Amino acid sequence: MTETEDQFRRLLEVGKTLVSELDPETVLERILEEARRLTGARYAALGVLDEQRMELERFVTAGVDDVTHRRIGELPRGRGVLGVLITDPRPLRLARVDRDPNSYGFPAGHPAMTSFLGVPIVIRGQAWGNLYLTEKADGAEFSDGDETAVIAVARWAAIAIENARIHKASEQHREQLERTVSSLEAARNIADALGSVSDLNRALELIVKRGRALVEARSLLIMLREGEELVVVASAGHATGLDGQRLPIRGSTYGRVLERGRPERVADIASAMRMDASHLDVPDARTALVVPMMPLDASAGVLAAFDRDEEAREFSVEDERLLCAFAQSAANVAAIKRSAEADRLRSALACAERERRRWAHALRDKPLQVLDAVRVQLATAAERADAAPTNAVMLQAIDNLELAIESLRLIVAELESPLPSPTAATPTTPVTVPTDATAARLRNEQALP
Repeated sequence: MTETEDQFRRLLEVGKTLVSELDPETVLERILEEARRLTGARYAALGVLDEQRMELERFVTAGVDDVTHRRIGELPRGRGVLGVLITDPRPLRLARVDRDPNSYGFPAGHPAMTSFLGVPIVIRGQAWGNLYLTEKADGAEFSDGDETAVIAVARWAAIAIENARIHKASEQHREQLERTVSSLEAARNIADALGSVSDLNRALELIVKRGRALVEARSLLIMLREGEELVVVASAGHATGLDGQRLPIRGSTYGRVLERGRPERVADIASAMRMDASHLDVPDARTALVVPMMPLDASAGVLAAFDRDEEAREFSVEDERLLCAFAQSAANVAAIKRSAEADRLRSALACAERERRRWAHALRDKPLQVLDAVRVQLATAAERADAAPTNAVMLQAIDNLELAIESLRLIVAELESPLPSPTAATPTTPVTVPTDATAARLRNEQALP
């Protein structure tokens, strides 16, 4: 009775130890430790079934050192005696495991094992895995009490594993919610911040820094489309000084993401990317995440993140989702900024147009009218003048006035013609005013202002 009570207390302690642990890997280690301690077994193992419950997906051991593990080689998949518990999930106790008809024998380098005790671990009515114990101390066989204790451990293990799984799932869900909130906050903050930024380059710099922090990337680039090329317009992190570098859209991973409008995660840049990060001088980049920037359903460019954190881990599906949402907001902001700059340019051109017309009107109404009147007066005086020298001077003055009037009329015509639109490829032709008003030069050069 005392022995039974002592074992019961030990099993309660085992239960408390197991269910208090929430890390799934630590739970498995504790299960093996407690099972060995309760039964005096030298070796313990826990086989985790695959989704089809046809073979072992994982095989965790205790009591076998690393050197022995390397000698054994490939871990068991659930054949022989181990497979018996898979097809028939009930406790199995053997005095000599090597003599059982189901035994496949041990591989070379495997330690000797005689006594065997196996118990299934059942979670929510379905087999989850099996607990195996071998080599009871002093070469003895496992007893009925050992089997009872290990069955109890297996039940505690089922509870502990399920608790750890639920906790892990809830933690992952919490982390996902936190990252989603962070994404929404980043999108909102960047929209608020960019609302007060009038310079497009400053806005892109802010976008690339916030995006890098969002997915914990070592480097992040913004590349915008210009014709058949992608141009680096902003960079953050370890990739610096890349602004202005160009990549062809055709034949590159970045171009493929841009044209297809679908993100790509790259686990190994050197082997997977058609045009790897070395072309962009991103130091030691190993992994990448490239997402399209698509404002108003038009491909504008891509965001390219390299190496998640300092360990250069691969970007996850969640990272992809976050950066895609961020890229959409960033693309819309960049498009709005560009549109605002285009509006300011159009406004400036409209002001210049009004000013040109004002000067054209002023020149036509004042100087031209006065000069025309002077020309008429001189012509009339020349007709009445008797002295030849005076008449020649007047005629020369009339010629000079006519050339000056012609030049002013050409200037007025230039000023009255509309300016090119902001999207025109050719620049506005400058207007030049002749500085030498002598008749000889005007006649010889036939200058046009």
